[in-house]
Amino acid sequence: MKTIENNSMETRESKYLRAKERVEELKKFYGNLTAYIFVITLLAVINYLTNDWRYMWFLWAAFGWGIGLFFHAFRTFGWNPFFSRDWEDRKIREYMEEEEKTNSRWE
Repeated sequence: MKTIENNSMETRESKYLRAKERVEELKKFYGNLTAYIFVITLLAVINYLTNDWRYMWFLWAAFGWGIGLFFHAFRTFGWNPFFSRDWEDRKIREYMEEEEKTNSRWE
């Protein structure tokens, strides 16, 4: 009976830790997105005030940072077709089950 309670507690705790980690990932992404919007807007205003769009140099910064932001979103929202979050969870469960089987044989 205690093992079932312990497993239930461990499962709940691991779910909580995964959810907390996910929230942290989202906070970092949205912080990055907010900074991107603010800084690129500021650079665009400076660009306009200094040369009236004759050369839009702020687009270089927007493009470079935008690529990084794109990959950050890719990772945060699990859009990776090769190693998605589901794949990762399945593998973790698989290895945990293997370890349980191995340990239960020797007890």
